[in-house]
Parts: sequence; C-alpha cells; structure tokens
Amino acid sequence: MLLFFIVGLIIHLIFFASIFDIYFTSPLVHGMTPQHTRLPPPAKRLVLFVADGLRADTFFELDEHGLPRAPYLRNIIQTKGSWGVSHTRVPTESRPGHVALIAGFYEDVSAVAKGWKENPVEFDSVFNESTYTWSWGSPDILPMFAKGASGDHVFTHCYLAESEDFASEDAAKLDAWVFDHVKSFFRSAQSDQTLLHKLNDDKVVFFLHLLGLDTNGHAHRPGSREYKDNVKKVDEGVKEMVTLIEDFYGNDDKTAFVFTSDHGMTDWGSHGAGHPSETLTPLVAWGAGVHHPRESLFLDTLSNNEQKWNLMNLKRLDVNQADVAPLMSALIGIPYPLNSVGILPVEYINSSNLFKAESMLTNAFQILEQFKVKMAQKKLTTLSFLFSPFRWIFAEP
Repeated sequence: MLLFFIVGLIIHLIFFASIFDIYFTSPLVHGMTPQHTRLPPPAKRLVLFVADGLRADTFFELDEHGLPRAPYLRNIIQTKGSWGVSHTRVPTESRPGHVALIAGFYEDVSAVAKGWKENPVEFDSVFNESTYTWSWGSPDILPMFAKGASGDHVFTHCYLAESEDFASEDAAKLDAWVFDHVKSFFRSAQSDQTLLHKLNDDKVVFFLHLLGLDTNGHAHRPGSREYKDNVKKVDEGVKEMVTLIEDFYGNDDKTAFVFTSDHGMTDWGSHGAGHPSETLTPLVAWGAGVHHPRESLFLDTLSNNEQKWNLMNLKRLDVNQADVAPLMSALIGIPYPLNSVGILPVEYINSSNLFKAESMLTNAFQILEQFKVKMAQKKLTTLSFLFSPFRWIFAEP
C-alpha cells in the first residue's frame, strides 16, 4: 500500500508539473528573419479603429425602427469595403484581444500570470514594424505596444487612468477625448514641419482605441440605451476621422481603414469566457487595397439572428482575430510581425493576383521561420535519440 501511495503521488506531481511546463511557458521564440512582400503595397498608411467591448450582433443588427445603429459604417459595408466577423479566443479580455489584433498571436499565458499591464516577454507587432505609429486611448493598452517597440517610433497619447470610471453616467466621453485629440494632432501638424514630414512617410499607422463601449457595457449592460447610443457616437466619430485624414492627405486614395473590436460582452456586462456574445466581434475594412462589396452566394447559411442583420446579399468574410495583423501588414507593405500565427485573409485584398500570391507566400515563410527556430531549440533540449523530425516537411520540390 505504501508503494502504491508513493507511485500515485509521483504520478500526480508529474501531471501537476506538466500543467506549468505546457501552459505557463512562453510559446514565443526570437531570432526569426523578418519576412515582407517586395512588391509595392496598395496603401501608404493605415488607420485602425478598435471599439473596445463591441459585440458583433449589436453593431450589425438594425434597431427597433429598422435603422442601422452605425449608419456610416453600414454604408461603407454596402458601397466601399469588405466585412465579416472576427472570431476571438479565450480569454476575451482587452490585453489578449489587442495582442492578437496587432501582434498576430494569442495571449501568452505566462504574460497573463506575470501582470496584465506590463510586458514580461518581448513580442513584435504591426506598430513596431511600421515606420511610425501614433496612438490615442487607454493607458492600459497603448503603453504595452510602445514598451515592446524597438527605437522611438511608436507614440502614445493617453488620458488619465482615473477617467476610466465604471460608475460614470456615460463613458462615451472617453471616445470623444480620442476624437478631439486626433483633430488637435492633425491641426498641429500643419505648422510643424518635422511632424508633417513624418506623416507623409510610407508605412504609417494611426491607432484609435475607443474604450467607451466597454465601460458603458460594464456599467449599464450591452442592452442599455447608453451602450447602444455609444455605438452611434463611435460611428459618427469614425466618419469624422475618416474625413479629416482623407482631407489632410488630399484624398490621395492611399489610406486603408480597419474597424474592429477586441472582444464582445455578455448580456449581463461581463467578458473573459467563450460565449458567442464575447467571441464574435465586427470587422469592417475599406480604402486603399481593400476589396469592394461583393454579392453573397450563400444566403441559406446564416442563423436566424444573423439574418436580422439584413446583410445576406453581401459577401461575408469571417476571420480569426490574429488574421487581422497580417492583413494590415500586407496592406502597407511592412514585415509580418515575427510571432504572428495569423493567416492572411486574402479575400479582403483588392490588388493584382501576383501581389496576393506573393503576400500569401510571405505569410507562409514568416510562420515557417518560427517553426525552424522552435525546432532548433527543441533539438538542443532533447536527447538525440528521442528527437525525430518529420522529414517530409523539409522535402525539396
């Protein structure tokens, strides 16, 4: 009996230790060679809007009067761009959602265990690969991408942390802060030659983090008037920003726009788990290099709730959340984030077949680089007689 107890205890200790070895060890590796498409990209700059905590159904469905809650973005879907649902992964929280969108990989569990606002591990991102990135929004989100960037080319403009008040009567003021400061930024550029020169460079990114919906959702619930009115205010702000930026660049048709969310929210105002209300978020893309609307051929594949969106006639292009990072990279011609596991959603791209093929090949090489580094590390830490690679992977054509 004693021997049985000892053997059982050892087995349980091994299983317990394996949890930390598998799930609390960073999957990230370093030392990969950056990969980027050598053909000229369709866009010179990209604007990323992330409406924190926005549910796909609340955004796409019509209101009680049969009207869209976001009329400007609805018009974009119908006349200018491509749309779909971005599928997030658990945990459906702001940090892992933004890491997936901007860095292209799903949250490093060891990072979650070591601190939500800090970067215990280094990772590459679209912002880091850009020539310049300017961002506005929450002090909980923006600094983690600036801290992990090499050099001084990722700039953050944050409001005070005290502004994120879940007891606030209406948190849409957080989004108004972002829109107002973006307007001030572009006004100041008119008289600042150094800034103006940077803004006219290629491979520039603007990131607008809009936290109002998340805060209103927690405080008032997603079914509330405050949450739904906030959707309209975000839509109006996006329209104003698009007009502002296009006018600033003389309507040169070289700006790509992406609108999405990091996660959704349950009916009772929470998120973090895997309910569809938390994992289904909207994705709308338009502008330089993005495909125009196309007719849908699969009208019978939508659920009853999705049919209420009244978008059955338009082709829907769903993605995994990490796929947004390679999409943004391809549009402005920067190297894919080194740790990205996203697959380029090529149907969003409106360019030559050669550019699409080259972009897909580059995406494959970028993921292969990670595999090679991981395999080399595994070989160093494994007894030689136990290391047996799948040789067919490396078969030459």
